[in-house]
Amino acid sequence: MSYQASAEFARPPRHLIDRAREFQAAILCDVAGRRGAMDSRIRALAPAMSVCGPAFTVEVRPGDNLMFHVALAVARPGDVIVVDGKADQTCALFGDLMVTQAAAAKLGGFVVDAASRDTESLARGDFPIFAAGTNPCGPTKALPGRLAQSVSVGGVAVNPGDLIVGDVDGVVVIPGADIDGVLELAAKKLAAEKQRIDEISAGLLVSPWLADALKQAGLPAL
Repeated sequence: MSYQASAEFARPPRHLIDRAREFQAAILCDVAGRRGAMDSRIRALAPAMSVCGPAFTVEVRPGDNLMFHVALAVARPGDVIVVDGKADQTCALFGDLMVTQAAAAKLGGFVVDAASRDTESLARGDFPIFAAGTNPCGPTKALPGRLAQSVSVGGVAVNPGDLIVGDVDGVVVIPGADIDGVLELAAKKLAAEKQRIDEISAGLLVSPWLADALKQAGLPAL
């Protein structure tokens, strides 16, 4: 398979991606069965950064970014490059140059289970970056890896075309086949949370479900 052919995978429809942008990662994770949240070592480089788009998956050997560069060359606008970097933080897999290229290619962001560098400038930028740490040391560019195949990133299975949603709380992966249903549930949860906030504002400070939960747990009532 050619490098270009690796980009030929199904992506979520644009309307679902746009709809997913309405929800926090936490809401999506809750309604997805509290599954799909990457390990908290993978976090936004700056608090205001958020990402939402289809996963273009990459597997690299620790400390080598050769296939990351290949992905950068063939990924499509809106794709989020998701890198299984083996949680290695002994060197950075990317910095200013690769982010500048990704922004010019109109990619959706980076989610990398490895370190980044050029932190000051990248944190001030608009390109969404989620990584496992920082390190000034640069990578090698010599070892083969894999493109657009199943990977494990932050303890979560990621397949090409899965929906990636990240914000200051972390990154959540929604399998492609589940996106529509998860978004329906997210809308209902958001409405329920708004109702609860309205109840609190009206003076109902104790959650209505708490009495039943205490009873089921065999604990005394309030």
